[in-house]
Parts: sequence; structure tokens; C-alpha cells
Amino acid sequence: MEDILIECSPGISGDMLLGAFYDLGVPKTVIEQPLIDLGLKDLYHLEFRESKSCSIRGIKAKVENVDSLQIKRNWSSIKEVILNGHLEDKLKQIIYEVFESLAIAEGKVHGIKSEDVHFHEIGAIDSLVDIIGVCAALNYLNPEKVYCNDPMLGKGFVQTEHGKLSVPPPAVIELIRQKNIKVLSSFDQIEGELSTPTGIALLANLVDHLQPPSKYSINSYGVGIGSLNFSFPNLVRVYKITSYEDSRINEQFNPKCEEISVQEAWIDDQTPEDISNFVEKLKIEGAYDVSYQAISMKKNRIGFSIQAILPIEKKEFFRRLWFDYSNTIGVRERTQSRWTLLRRRGECSTTFGNVKVKQSLKPDGSITMKPENDEVLRLSLERKKSTDEIRKIIDESSKNFKAFENWK
Repeated sequence: MEDILIECSPGISGDMLLGAFYDLGVPKTVIEQPLIDLGLKDLYHLEFRESKSCSIRGIKAKVENVDSLQIKRNWSSIKEVILNGHLEDKLKQIIYEVFESLAIAEGKVHGIKSEDVHFHEIGAIDSLVDIIGVCAALNYLNPEKVYCNDPMLGKGFVQTEHGKLSVPPPAVIELIRQKNIKVLSSFDQIEGELSTPTGIALLANLVDHLQPPSKYSINSYGVGIGSLNFSFPNLVRVYKITSYEDSRINEQFNPKCEEISVQEAWIDDQTPEDISNFVEKLKIEGAYDVSYQAISMKKNRIGFSIQAILPIEKKEFFRRLWFDYSNTIGVRERTQSRWTLLRRRGECSTTFGNVKVKQSLKPDGSITMKPENDEVLRLSLERKKSTDEIRKIIDESSKNFKAFENWK
């Protein structure tokens, strides 16, 4: 089975993705059928036409609004249309998830419940066509995995029904935060909206791996052209690929060995509050782990033994932190080796909704999965159940793992 690789070049939008999938060979009837099934066929006219951006050919998707009522749709009304529509369950689910993530993001930035969100541009017919059409195209291709590279955002301002908003728009920032999407800053000096809320929402919900595979071959591709003109090609490519990142490759290097730096000191002239703040500083700056305990020191004073496990390439940086943020006048340091299993972060859909989890790859190729402890604690407080009960329910109901990163 083939995989899909979405290349944001440099950004992403719903109409560019739609054009790229059409250029890849997805029939227009496949894209429009769910729109017909949802009763939207008389509200728009969809056209695909050949276009160019900086002499690079591709397909531009154009949606003309023929909705005479010009309805301002909110999340509740869109949800009702989706849930009551005659769509296959898998397609209905992915369409629902894209819109729900947009509703949650918009609700967060406007300080209201997601149910009360009025989407404005996102609820307009062209965005409905883009989102539903892209989901239908991907459902038709049915890839085993979907990959993408890191998008870029741009800068400046964009005109919306809220007035002028700075780029990136607030909903884009919130989606990126929620889904832990990495972005590139290379084009941050380019004036213009390189990635739209619709495009980022589609990436956040349809992509399994937020970086390309390390090794793959290209079988075919499609190009979608954007509506903005830049000094560089404004396009999105969608590739059908064969990737070679299977478990045998991972097992060859699993577990892996790496060098780490261990730094430690004993401190007897700082308050427990200051020690706690310093330990938190080490963690924030990227220490792999920090441990500390009370010890008896010279002159029978109670002090603290602090030990930090650090990335080897940042040992000089952390060495400076000890002297800048603690009272120690000396730090012990050594280089050690450690063996680690490959792991990756992601999320699973459960009866509690999407829950952040971590997978570990065993040397025999089997995969273990455990929820992040912060998620377990949050759900325990929300549901008034013990952490053991929460973990058991997550384990029994978890499915559809979506990775935020490749094995590392």
C-alpha cells in the first residue's frame, strides 16, 4: 500500500491541498459526492483549472459561492449537517474531527465555548468545500500513512470578518499549540499568510507523521497552486510514495546508544524554595532528567544533592546555569553512555477523547504504549476516578494512534 507525503512549499491552505489532490488523479466526482450527500450541492460551483506560479504548473481550485442566503454557520449547525449526513463512518469521522479542532481553537482564542463559535470565513461555503473535499480525496486514496513536512506561516496582516488580523491568525497559533506542530521560520520575513487555519486544521487531523520519512521513493504527485503571488512558487505538492521506514529498520538500531553528560553538585546555603526553582530551570532548559534529595553536609548542615542528566551537546550551556542560578562554587561533571529504546509521542482516540500517549519500540519489534501522566491526572480529576481506573480505561479503549513524531 502506498503512503501520502504532503509538501508545504512553503505553506498550506485548503484550496491548495484540494487542487493538489485533483492533480494527483482524484476524480472531481469523488470530491463532490459527500458535498451532495450533505445537501450542499446547490450552494457552490467548484472549478479546477490549469495555472502557474513562478512558471511552475499546477491546478488551482476555485469555489464560487452561489448561496443566495449567505448563511453564517456556527459549529452547532455544521455539526448537525455532518452527523445527519449519509456518509460512510470513516469519512464522517475525519470531517467531524477537522471541524471540531477548528471550533475548539476558535473558542479558545475568543474565550467562548466551542459550541458557540461562529466560524465566519471557516463556515463559509468555500471552506466547507475545501475541508470536505480534501477529506474525501484522502479517504478515496486510502493511504497506509500520511506524512508532511513543517509548514511556514509568514507575517503581516490578513483581512477577515473580524477586521485585520496579524499573521499567523490566532486560530493557527492555537492549532499549532494544541497539536504540537513544528513550523519553520525561514520565510517569516515574507509578507502574507502562508498557512491558513483551514490548511493547518487539515494537517493537524489527517497527518500521521509530522515529518517526512527518512527514505522513500516517489510514485506520482500532484501540484496545487495558491491564490497569492510571491517572489517564489506558491504551491503545495502531494506525493504518492513508497516509504522504507518499517520496523526492521528501527529494530536494527534499537536499543540505541548515545553519550550524555551528568552534572551534579551539593549545596547547603540555599533555601528549599530556591533549590526547587533551580531544578525547574534545568528542566525548562532541556535537561533529560533532574533528581535531588536532602543530605547531611559539613558542620552538620542540611543541604541538597542535585544531579542532572543532560544532552551532551549542551553541557557547556548547563555548566553556566549552575553558576548563574545556584550558589554552588563547583560542579562535578562526567560523560556516560546510555542505552535507550526508540520512542515517539502521539495521541490515541479513547472513550475520553484524544489522549496524549508515548510508544516504545521493544527489540523484538513489539510496541508498548502508556498515557502521559499529566493526561492521567487531568482525567482522574475531571472524571473523579482513580488513576488506576483511568489507565485501565485508556488501555482498553485506545485506538487509532496518531504520531506527532518519528521514532527517535
